[in-house]
Amino acid sequence: MLRFFTFLLCSAALAITAAGAPLAGRMDGESYISPTGEFRIRSPILTELGGTIDDNQSVVTFHDDFGTHISIACFDLDATQRWELDTRGLRDYLLYFFNDVVMTNFRTRYPESTIESARYVAELMDGSLIAYSLLPGGSYFEPANSVTGTPPGNPVVAKRGTLLFVRHRHVYVVSTELAERATQRSTYNLSTKQEDDQLSTRLTAIVGRMTFTDDKPRTP
Repeated sequence: MLRFFTFLLCSAALAITAAGAPLAGRMDGESYISPTGEFRIRSPILTELGGTIDDNQSVVTFHDDFGTHISIACFDLDATQRWELDTRGLRDYLLYFFNDVVMTNFRTRYPESTIESARYVAELMDGSLIAYSLLPGGSYFEPANSVTGTPPGNPVVAKRGTLLFVRHRHVYVVSTELAERATQRSTYNLSTKQEDDQLSTRLTAIVGRMTFTDDKPRTP
């Protein structure tokens, strides 16, 4: 199961290493449509300003140098995951998935990663988990040394917000970094609550840009 969810190790790097590669999904005007057609999203970045969109069959990553790094994963619930969901119930299933899948992958790449907090939001997407993680050395906005190309000797502790929900027999994992921790560095002074509020607002806005195959037609 964990082997299948290595998206958190590779998807974030796609925007940097595979820029310009053909999409597995497709663009329809300003909207990205996933390869399976399960969802579409109005792009949160501008390619005209250097933003990149990279994907595979399960994950899409949106990245720019101005503070946007978003990944959206959409996986079919296989028999094992359906059993876990039915047995645990939605709230505990999402927490289980975040702990056993998402954080396991974070820790594979950033061994000192920790969960700062998590909360269940019943009114969002018919039940969602929003979790906040601290990833030492895990920022995609860390200024690199102009000579060596490597991050500074005191890498920032990145903070990632992740929103998980189940829709149309698929589990979604939406993740974004709080880029200001790296881009503002010495002037950065947000409290933990302010950080959480900022990430929660951004994650909710991302989901608000999405539409799904099971959405009912909207009345004009």
